Amino acid sequence: MKCPFCGFLESKVVDSRATEEGASIRRRRECIQCGRRFTTYERLDEVPLMVVKKDGRREPFAREKIINGILKASQKRPISYEVIENLARDIERELRNQMEREVPSQIIGEMVMERLRELDEVTYVRFASVYRQFKDISRFMEELEKLLQQRNK
Repeated sequence: MKCPFCGFLESKVVDSRATEEGASIRRRRECIQCGRRFTTYERLDEVPLMVVKKDGRREPFAREKIINGILKASQKRPISYEVIENLARDIERELRNQMEREVPSQIIGEMVMERLRELDEVTYVRFASVYRQFKDISRFMEELEKLLQQRNK
């Protein structure tokens, strides 16, 4: 690592600490030539994940959008914020592990609904009603019937 003070190319690591939930490492370094100390950060270089919307627009993936959607659907339900954060983090991890640069928004919505179905049925129905944009009560009832069939299995 090049010293920012004298430009010498060698330094030694004095201290290392994980930061940002382990997403980066902070290193205190000391220049071998001038003896001055400086800090560097080491981060994983992630490929940006783009979401392809229904109308064809593309936008960067934002975990916060998943969290906000679930928060709205889970109002007055016994689901902690931590559980919601973990659910969103798991979905993001799964998407990034697929190594695709672009993912359709429909896939993300289906992943959220699949997990909500297991977590809390009321939250699932609320989320699905907005996500699937039920046009009438019969479509809503179809979804409820599917849920009841799965529960009885």
